[in-house]
Amino acid sequence: MIYATTNHIGHISNAQKQRATKKTAIQTDRGVLSMDAETKGRRRNQKGQKESRSDRYVADGFLKSACFLPRMEETETIQSFRNNAKMGRDFYTSLSTLAEHYRIQPVQPQSMSFPLNISQILKDVEEQLQSRVKGWEEIKLVQDCEKIYFTSQERYDTNTTLYYIPVIPLYRFLNQPTRRQTAMLLLSVYSYLYNIAGIPYYRNQSSYLYGIYDIQKDWLIEDDYIEIGEKSDSIRAFLKAECIGDIMRKKITNQKNLFFFQKRLDRFIINDDFDNECFKIAQEAYSLYQKYPNETLFRNARANGEIDEEEGLYVTEMGCYISFCADLKGWLMSNIFDSVNNELQEHSFMEEPTIIKRFDGNNIVNQNFDMEHRLFSLIDELTYVVNHF
Repeated sequence: MIYATTNHIGHISNAQKQRATKKTAIQTDRGVLSMDAETKGRRRNQKGQKESRSDRYVADGFLKSACFLPRMEETETIQSFRNNAKMGRDFYTSLSTLAEHYRIQPVQPQSMSFPLNISQILKDVEEQLQSRVKGWEEIKLVQDCEKIYFTSQERYDTNTTLYYIPVIPLYRFLNQPTRRQTAMLLLSVYSYLYNIAGIPYYRNQSSYLYGIYDIQKDWLIEDDYIEIGEKSDSIRAFLKAECIGDIMRKKITNQKNLFFFQKRLDRFIINDDFDNECFKIAQEAYSLYQKYPNETLFRNARANGEIDEEEGLYVTEMGCYISFCADLKGWLMSNIFDSVNNELQEHSFMEEPTIIKRFDGNNIVNQNFDMEHRLFSLIDELTYVVNHF
């Protein structure tokens, strides 16, 4: 992962080209960063997902395609299906439920009957879902306890992107009298993202970025080739990130900011464009807080692929690419980005919001990615605005 450099993969949309520029150094206008990766996992080419305002390099790092059963021959499994009328009823009942849910019309092969037509039907359903359903990834036919049914998997494409939210800009706003009301409103937004959405904080030892900062600091201290003056400046940068991070953690974790969220919105006075942008961000955050008061951004986290115990060490968890950080500017964050990028390049799998729907006769939970889409867009806007002031 790196921050909007020429080292990217996939395509860049026209909208993204309006803002993205080719650089070999880190840009400082946002915290939404494209991963630079030749990744071992596979991803689909996501279509139809709404682009956010902070246009960025979008990396199609993992090409995934839906899987379906191969064309069946006269095997023992087919014979067992052929001799079991209930299996046929289950198959068509599940297929009908799936078709109604996604509003598609599966093909009805005339030349073959169940179960020899399974492969053809699956292929047709897969093609329809791939072209019509945003985020759809995979369909499976499952046999479970003398019953067969379909499952469908949908995945929210995070575009192999880093979503890092800086706290030092908010610290500066809080110490500027002319920005005090705006800073307090943003503090409620940050508090929602931490306390409700569950975004990790880089000064918490359990967070992924805590370890990255710690390793970078150790390397700096042990590097005997850095001049004393340069090393002192670098150590001060780490101390600043730690000190301000600890101060802001106390403020952000204070749930009184959630209690006063609506009051701060109601009393907010817009004085300029920056205030207006922050107000819109806060309105969206408060709307999410009201609609999903107990839901975290990680509620549907799931890795792409079947993972055994050994491979579990090579999964990019969502907490690796979504987090609070110190700042997005300067050499320190440049080194952090490089370190994250290099480490995650070694991973074979990636966690993303994923929904699996079972069409087994039970009620289908109306799950969707509304919260995830709105939250990722919110983070996108937030990091852009605080880094442009």
